[in-house]
Amino acid sequence: MILGWDLYHIIITATNSDPVNGLSGCESSHRSAVIGKASMAAAEAHRVFVYGGRGALGSKCVQYFKSKGWWVTCIDIASNEEADENVLVQLSESFTDQAEQVTADVSRLLGDSKVDAILCVAGGWAGGSASDKALYKNSDLMWKQSVWTSVISSHLATKHLKEGGLLTLPGAKASLTGTPGMVGYGMAKAAVHHLCQSLAGDDSGMPKGTAAVAILPVTLDTPMNRKWMPDADFGSWTPLDYVAETFYNWATGVGRPASGSLMQLVTSGGRTVATPTLQ
Repeated sequence: MILGWDLYHIIITATNSDPVNGLSGCESSHRSAVIGKASMAAAEAHRVFVYGGRGALGSKCVQYFKSKGWWVTCIDIASNEEADENVLVQLSESFTDQAEQVTADVSRLLGDSKVDAILCVAGGWAGGSASDKALYKNSDLMWKQSVWTSVISSHLATKHLKEGGLLTLPGAKASLTGTPGMVGYGMAKAAVHHLCQSLAGDDSGMPKGTAAVAILPVTLDTPMNRKWMPDADFGSWTPLDYVAETFYNWATGVGRPASGSLMQLVTSGGRTVATPTLQ
């Protein structure tokens, strides 16, 4: 079974929260707020938004960028205490309501300031073929977790990303081909791939010189993936540290792929290689 993102997300229809990996699903209404722990950093400081910053990969990104002296904002349904600021996402059945709420809260937080990078690492996984009784529910969940968050992140980039900045989106290697055993997941990730490629176009609305890049992992090495697949070959799973460091390099202009790139993350024997998908 191929899991680009944390298997734990399949449980959140019952819990409505995910402390482990990324933004949880959007199944019920919830009060939202912008929670600030610290004032805006100095104007010259580097700034990054981590959408899904409470999850496993998101938390690792928050930690890594903080260790480099960046001002970090977490966008998620729950706050990350390590972040400088938090934007809380209101769970909703309406995409427009959720998108407008996040957009407004981010605008209030930033004002006229810009950020150097927006890392969308929200996502989830759910299986099932087209005949599965949970097809509708799982497809809806996958769309909310991957597509909603990616579209919101993309719009935030058009408003708040600096020229020359970086936007990353959460794709999946599995979605480069058909995914008959996980229809909803594959469909949502394929939509993210298309969005990423669209953002590279001249008329996409992205700021000058910015790069939109999607990562396409096979399986991320998260605590919950290890819990659910204890007998798997962990040496073939992509470490979260690798992803966070790669994001940092791209955000600082080191080895950054061309905008619109779909970067496959393939790990073997504990070594990960990022390779652009031929288009």
